[in-house]
Amino acid sequence: MSTPKTLLEMSGANMAPPSWDDAVLVLIDCQQEYVDGALALPGVAPALKECAKLLDLARGAGAPVVHVVHHGPAGGGMFDPEGPSGAEAAEVTPLSGEAIVAKGLPNSFAGTDLHAVLEATGRTKLVLAGFMTHMCISSTARVAMDLGYSNTVVDVACATRDLPDGQGGVLAADDLHRAALVALSDRFAVIVKDASVWS
Repeated sequence: MSTPKTLLEMSGANMAPPSWDDAVLVLIDCQQEYVDGALALPGVAPALKECAKLLDLARGAGAPVVHVVHHGPAGGGMFDPEGPSGAEAAEVTPLSGEAIVAKGLPNSFAGTDLHAVLEATGRTKLVLAGFMTHMCISSTARVAMDLGYSNTVVDVACATRDLPDGQGGVLAADDLHRAALVALSDRFAVIVKDASVWS
């Protein structure tokens, strides 16, 4: 039996991560909700540390950076844009001039100006990182491909949470994270382990 290959590999796609001279870093939902809120993630600390490394690399190369933040209902609940849960984590605090795109749905393009912000950079190669792997990272990468972008997702810079498996058990966060990345790797994104691929 032959070794399985992704559709990207079968099509002869370039599997190397993009140069920062050509790429845009898109940080998705790196917010306090996932640090110490109702959706605190088990792997959030190392993921944010890796996001900070990516941010340093992008800034050092002069690459565009886009911060996508989720806005829930104002005045309470999860991702409150007026409260601490909606704030970006300290590790990835935006600098002046870096774009901030607010969204209300998992797909970062839905109802936002993200596509226009990216088009204005003149670049079509995206480096995606943030939260949650199976939700906003996955949905954004899938739509980005439809819009003509090529995606690289950084494994260690993403994380998710345990979920009920629908059969009376629990799918562990690490397993869900891995499955989500494997699914993306088939057609929607090149998956790299961490920021060291650019060193």
